[in-house]
Amino acid sequence: MRPLDRSKPKTRMSNSTLLFIIAGIIFVLMYGIAIISFPVSFRQFQTFFDLFNYNAALFIVTLGLCVVMIGGGIDISVGAVCGLVTMACAMLLQYGTGSIFGSLLLALGIGLAFGIVHGFLIAYLEIQPFIITLAGMFFAQGMLTTLHKEPLNVTNPAFVALRSYTIEIPWLGTVNRLGIFIPCEIKPGVIVVLVLVVLYFILMKWSRFGRNVYAVGGNRQSARMLGINVKRTIFLTYVLCGLTAGISGFVFLMTTGAGNIGNGALFEMKAIASNVMGGIMLSGGVGNLLGAPIGTMTLLTINELIRAAGVQSNLQAIVSGLLLYVFIVLQSIVMSLRGSTRFKLALPTWLRSQDKEKVENQG
Repeated sequence: MRPLDRSKPKTRMSNSTLLFIIAGIIFVLMYGIAIISFPVSFRQFQTFFDLFNYNAALFIVTLGLCVVMIGGGIDISVGAVCGLVTMACAMLLQYGTGSIFGSLLLALGIGLAFGIVHGFLIAYLEIQPFIITLAGMFFAQGMLTTLHKEPLNVTNPAFVALRSYTIEIPWLGTVNRLGIFIPCEIKPGVIVVLVLVVLYFILMKWSRFGRNVYAVGGNRQSARMLGINVKRTIFLTYVLCGLTAGISGFVFLMTTGAGNIGNGALFEMKAIASNVMGGIMLSGGVGNLLGAPIGTMTLLTINELIRAAGVQSNLQAIVSGLLLYVFIVLQSIVMSLRGSTRFKLALPTWLRSQDKEKVENQG
């Protein structure tokens, strides 16, 4: 008689983890190409940190939109809300109370208001999210141009001091041509990005809300049968996304130091592209929250490569669009191969068809 096999059954890699690993490999390859092609600039540690220093607002917007996309929704108003927040906070700092804390509360309030309205209309009235957030985008853009049509530089001393503040990393830097060691610097916005990444990852990975979002994004009918409050879950994803857009607007103001009608332009498109490049499925239910910053870094690295090559800036959009096509097709191919029974010999065991996501058991 054969002895009983008491070993634990092997668990196949989830779709979310697989797509995240693919996204990570692609980013490493892209940054490696950048280092090889332009070693003078990309080998400097400060160049890597500047991806965060100058694009912290985009990282934050992408995080908020990632939660909505995993839940099976979409929000194309986040860029306009971000721009509206920058102008409103700039006016409060320049002409109003001048309080940094007050402007931060204003930013959170504007983002929260948009999130509540969008979440209610989409979750409880069951209106298509694209239509609702399109209306929100137009409304935010209209409010932005109504508040102030010209660029508004913030000269508030307390805000200027906050914006100029930098954090040095003494053990990491670059030696210049004179042999002087220059430590790397990061802006306060980078700290905000890191804190939000940790908080959102914990929320989506280990909280009941996160498991519910994956379940709702995967199959709403199954989520209802499991006793999940689908409407409330969808509502909270949009509230969280709006709140994140408000934070992004304040960080954007800290980065640029001015309110402008062009602030946040195309952020929603860049955030969607970054999430797709990070392995988040547009259909919902699949994606790793850490893929959002990975995808953003991939997109920014591509843009920096184009800029370093001296190519016209309009080609950035063309290349980004083509790469977005590639990532969407790649996701479709991987998901098709994993779910197909005809290609079992073409794939290793851990890449083959797996059972449904375990969110049902965890919900």
